[in-house]
Amino acid sequence: MEAASKWSKIADGNVVLEFIDVTLRGCAQVMFQNNPLTGLLFFAAIFVGAFGEGIPAMAFGSVLGTAVATFTGMHLKDRTSWKAGLYGYNGCLVGAALPTFLAVSPILWLCIILGSVVSVIVTICIADILKTWKVAALTAPFVLVTWTMLLASYAFGGLTSSALPVPNLPHDLVAYNTSLFDGIDLFKSTFYGISEVFLISTVLGSVLFLAGLAVSSLWAAVFGLLGSLLAVLVAVVLQAEHASINNGLYAFSAVLTAIALGSTFNKPSWRVLIYTLIGVIFTVFVQGALNTVLAPIGIPTLTMPFVLASWLFLVPNQDVMPAHRQ
Repeated sequence: MEAASKWSKIADGNVVLEFIDVTLRGCAQVMFQNNPLTGLLFFAAIFVGAFGEGIPAMAFGSVLGTAVATFTGMHLKDRTSWKAGLYGYNGCLVGAALPTFLAVSPILWLCIILGSVVSVIVTICIADILKTWKVAALTAPFVLVTWTMLLASYAFGGLTSSALPVPNLPHDLVAYNTSLFDGIDLFKSTFYGISEVFLISTVLGSVLFLAGLAVSSLWAAVFGLLGSLLAVLVAVVLQAEHASINNGLYAFSAVLTAIALGSTFNKPSWRVLIYTLIGVIFTVFVQGALNTVLAPIGIPTLTMPFVLASWLFLVPNQDVMPAHRQ
């Protein structure tokens, strides 16, 4: 704590260091943490995962997106939110997502810059709309901006898909395994669920993400890990597609839901734990539903399952939770 306080004082006295500090906090805020060390570990995890999967542009895009969004937010009136990194995290995700699904080109980098700027504007817009219910924008700005650009790629020759889902009509999934856990790697799928928040599948990166959470909030790390594990188990019981389960694609939104409900917007307790478990389970259903809805147009769900589930659980939060737990 003393070291963090010293760093804050040093950063506050230097414009460049302050910008770096806020940019790191912006990355950390993807998982609701206001800590520059967390952001540094998160960026390290992103680089490990991105280079491991052969998409280094994704790592550099996340840095660019966070920096651009942070620079944009710097010119707004709300300095408190800016210093906490709350204008940077959606830009971080935009910068990570676009190179993941679109081919690298000069236009792509311009799209990252534009998308990161717009993510700040959309953050303010959604926050103003939701302030009546005292609910945060969460990662909705990232989802809306990224969806727009991914859909636009079908219309523009200058934006080429590299990994967008192949559009297909919804159909029943036929369960063919004699045992629920046949072909399921519980360890990897749980850890991939954590790293897939940033669109990468990496065990080492997930360890770094958990370490980043732990240095800021041990409860956040615990809820994140347990949320991923529970989501994987729920998806297995529901007999979701095994490849998607193993890649953490049914868990990443649940990870964010678990951290949001369990340790960010509520103080941990048995009541909060039960509420969070219900929210995590419901997030898996929302994930499956949005997979079905978006399949015909060939775009990923991103973190919208988390956004929808968390909004539904956070709006009645003050009625469900005792005041001292909020």
